[in-house]
Amino acid sequence: MVIFNSNDLLIWVSSFIWPLTRILGLMAGAPLFSSSGIPVRFRVLLGVFIALVISPAVPVELAVDPMSYTGFLILVQQFLIGAAMGLAMRFAFSALEMAGAAVGMTMGLGFAMFYDPQTRGQSPAISQYFSLLILTLYVAANFHLLMLSVVVESFTTLPIAGAPMGRDGFFLIIKWGGMIFSYGLQLALPILAALLITNVSLGILTRAAPQLNLFGIGFPVTIATGFVMIALMLSYMAVPMEDLFREVFGLIRQLGSAELFPH
Repeated sequence: MVIFNSNDLLIWVSSFIWPLTRILGLMAGAPLFSSSGIPVRFRVLLGVFIALVISPAVPVELAVDPMSYTGFLILVQQFLIGAAMGLAMRFAFSALEMAGAAVGMTMGLGFAMFYDPQTRGQSPAISQYFSLLILTLYVAANFHLLMLSVVVESFTTLPIAGAPMGRDGFFLIIKWGGMIFSYGLQLALPILAALLITNVSLGILTRAAPQLNLFGIGFPVTIATGFVMIALMLSYMAVPMEDLFREVFGLIRQLGSAELFPH
């Protein structure tokens, strides 16, 4: 006869609900999973399936009622941990989108705005192109599966507990929010430099020959230069994007460690 008490039942329920909450938090902020093109029902079912698979191996030692105040705090904590990991991966996409926005504005295509299903807002055409480029690399390299494996590993490196995130964790996320501009500028800098040289050359040409129509000549030349530089830079962007993904996965692993959650 199998005998179990209320503590065993609470641990069984917690070993499913709290991992499910962390996984759903990841899917709410991570690229591809948070896309509006994927139905919410499918995302929830996928999270439930993953939670069912990993729940037997999740170390849960707290016999806490999920409906209690402490259980609610743990539930919120797990969701925030997953959302922070998804936000970390979003940083890589935001850096490329910022690079595309800077290039598009310099090329004179800042007015070419389209609906972006990833961000659910308006974004420049060049920014969308860079976003689709990194999304293709993200899926082709199976980084979405690697991200799920990192989250599963985080249940071992960061066991489920009631300790809140320390201030170092929040400072780390804020710091990486600023790194978006740094990486975006680094990726767009060669194209921006070429466009700057083009604009300076057009300015000198207009100064030497005032009868030339700057708007009639400069606009197509700037756009053509931008597209040529984008085509030339595509073969060289793999290494910076790979380094960016490596840094982001390091951030995700750091967020999934117990160092940022003092006991």
